[in-house]
Amino acid sequence: MLLVDAPSLYFRAYHGIPESAAQTDAGEPVNAVRGFVDMVATLIRTRRPDRLVCALDYDWRPAWRVKLIPSYKRHRLSPKGGEEVPDGLVPQIPVILEVLSAVGIAWAGAKDYEADDVLGTLAKRGPGPVEVASGDRDLFQLVDPHTTLLYCGRGVAKLEACDEAAVQAKYGVPASSYADFAALRGDPSDGLPGVPGVGEKTAARLIARYGSLDAIVQAVDDPSSDFAPGLRGKLAEAMDYLKVASEVVRVAVDVSLPKLDVGLPLSPKDPDELLRLAERWNIAGPCRRLVDALVAAAD
Repeated sequence: MLLVDAPSLYFRAYHGIPESAAQTDAGEPVNAVRGFVDMVATLIRTRRPDRLVCALDYDWRPAWRVKLIPSYKRHRLSPKGGEEVPDGLVPQIPVILEVLSAVGIAWAGAKDYEADDVLGTLAKRGPGPVEVASGDRDLFQLVDPHTTLLYCGRGVAKLEACDEAAVQAKYGVPASSYADFAALRGDPSDGLPGVPGVGEKTAARLIARYGSLDAIVQAVDDPSSDFAPGLRGKLAEAMDYLKVASEVVRVAVDVSLPKLDVGLPLSPKDPDELLRLAERWNIAGPCRRLVDALVAAAD
């Protein structure tokens, strides 16, 4: 099964292709659509899945996460509320979903949850093997013997297939501890402050020594535990944050989702609609490459 973090990829596509380089005859930007469809085609062609789902953000900043850490993604709020999304990208997202539906590729989101949570639920539901394509580091926590993260930090063409050994080598912690590690280190892109003065190396050492964030919190309260000079104080000052951070960072794996037909289509579900969309939005090339990838994957 291939699980695609759709927002991660279409934001990357939008910023990677200038609006001026991909437009309709009327001047409407379709750079995100073209880039996203080509990324999905590349993933199908290179990974050859037999099941495929694209996950969506139905709630990019869930209230239950914000209640625990008010700074969560606050820097990405627009002045009018909601996520700050480029004006040129907003009308392209429905077009992407129309293309997926015409092709017959499943997509899903869940109320009060992010795309990460949809991906986590589908990955744990299985059956494996599962590959998750995303540029979001938080999803390293999903890696296990049956799940690989196709990390697209440098783009789909240069993705890194990360298994448990790769996560351990990259961060010095097992994938199962990545959420606790990320909570300690913090992540400015998500508005997570972390513990001031605790970087990746110190976070990894703490996880290696104590095993979990809960155990670290307990050790801070234990006068007999041995910490490097000043470290206990830094952790103690961040205690309110540490007690809730893991819950915010940890990807949900029990989200209620609609029944999905996850099988990779062998041909477009609605070829006439796909042709209409290709002509209307000037995306004939990407649509043809996507269909070619489906045919190749079926062979």
